[in-house]
Formats: sequence, C-alpha cells, structure tokens
Amino acid sequence: MEKILVVDDSPLQAAQLEAILESEYDVAVARTAEEGLRLARGGDYSLILLDVVMPGMDGFTLLKKLQEEIITQSVPVILITSLSDVEHEQHGLVLGAVDYITKPFCAPVVRARVNTHVKLYHYRRQAERQSMTDQLTGIANRRRYERYSAAKWKEALRLGVPFSICMFDIDRFKAYNDAFGHPAGDRVIAAVAKTAASHLQRSTDFFARYGGEEFVALLMGDSSRRAFAQLQKIRQAVEDLRIPHDPAAAPWVTVSIGGVTTIPKAEHPYERMLKIADTLLYDAKKLGRNKVVWVDEGMKPL
Repeated sequence: MEKILVVDDSPLQAAQLEAILESEYDVAVARTAEEGLRLARGGDYSLILLDVVMPGMDGFTLLKKLQEEIITQSVPVILITSLSDVEHEQHGLVLGAVDYITKPFCAPVVRARVNTHVKLYHYRRQAERQSMTDQLTGIANRRRYERYSAAKWKEALRLGVPFSICMFDIDRFKAYNDAFGHPAGDRVIAAVAKTAASHLQRSTDFFARYGGEEFVALLMGDSSRRAFAQLQKIRQAVEDLRIPHDPAAAPWVTVSIGGVTTIPKAEHPYERMLKIADTLLYDAKKLGRNKVVWVDEGMKPL
C-alpha cells in the first residue's frame, strides 16, 4: 500500500484526511513540522499533505527543507489551505508544491487530487530510473553516478565518515573483442557487472558503469582495509567466473581495480580523489593486471 504523510497540527483536520484516504493508502500523521521532517527523511512516501499555518516552523519553511534534501526533494507536496488563502497557495506553488486542497475538505476532490499526484510521482520515478540505468548491464549509468557521487560526497563531508572511490575495468578488453566479437564482449561486460553488483548491495554502496568496460564503485562508512578487502573479493569473484579469454592475451577474463579511502574535507574536492583512484587503476595494470591497488586515509598504500 502506498504511503502518504499528513503534516497538520490540527488533530481534527488530520483525522478527517486520514478517514478520507485510509482505505487506499497507508497514512502517517505528524502534528508538527519538525516531526514531519523527521518522518519524511525516514519513510518512503509517495506524497506529503502539508498544512501551511502551523506553530513554530510553518509549512513554507518545511517545504523549503524538503526541497533541499536529496531524500525528500522528489516527493510531491500538496498544500492544505483555506478557501480564501490565495496568497498562500501562490507562494507554496512557487516554492515547489504540486497542488493544494482547501478546507473544509471535499472527500471526492481530496481523493482525486491525491490519486493523480501519486500516479504522476510513480510515472516520474519510472522514467527517471530508466534514464539513469545502463541498458546493457541493468546497473546505474554515468548520469546517475554523477548525481549520486556529488550528493554522497557532501553527506560524507557533513558526517565526517570515510568515503571510498574505486575505479576498475576489464583487463585486455580490446583483445577480447577482437578475438570473440562485440556481442560476446557485451556479455562479458554484463557478467562482470552482475558479479560486482552482487557484492555491493548495502545501502551505503553504489556501483555504476562509468563507460565502455570501465566501472566505478563508491563505499561510504567503511575503513580503507574493509573497503580494500571488499574489492579484493570482487576481483577474485570475476576471476572465478572462468570466462575464457583470448589465449594470446590471458587465460581468463579479469579486472584491475584502483581505490582510495579518505575522510572528505572541503579543501579536497571529490574530483581530486577520483583522479587518484583512476591513477591507481593504471598502476594496477602496470603491475600485471588482475590486482587491487589502494591507498588509505593517510594516502599510504595497502
């Protein structure tokens, strides 16, 4: 059942909305803006109904905060206003609300507007997922990576936790394509992606196809040794697939990996750390391929 959040300091109004919607939706109620923000951050809501006039933090302030946070900014917000509150409606729509409902509530209108915006929300989510998924491998694509990496780097900077960036690609992939053809090469890319993704399934892990036969992984909160060990498992798992390579190039398909773990600092931009990881990837290739080369939080090799 779809989840909807109602943020309203009036117990009567909140109860009315809950009664109107509870047959079709799982309705949660927050009586303050602060509680609403906390619930919105922690729940997977398809829609938020927000009263404008509340004591303390008002609905407009909460709306701004919801728009600023990665987790909540895509969730549609419908404002709750009075019949004569045109100025509030206009201001809320400018701030990013998708619609409004007026008091006193008309049950058929409330249901119709809620149903419409829940459907639109899922259409947008589906379109967004398709536009940010690599069609060959089913993992995140470069576009999604660029959006995710910027947001997670800021989060790690705010929290002061370790952040690992890993670059890796398939060894001697051109030789494989030349020997077996591009359709076979595509199957290898997909197999490597599936294997790596199976080891990166925590909420703090992220894995994407960077381009061609190259991939990028991000791990948040792990120490350098733990991240290094995780990528060693991925390297070994790819080798264990025992996908025959061109005998003139290598016995099996393997990957080389370069990674860096750092505690993000404002003076050290993400792009600098990404370049370090990329340099370490090429070091892994120079050292014979099928290796993981890593530096820890102090920029010391493991």
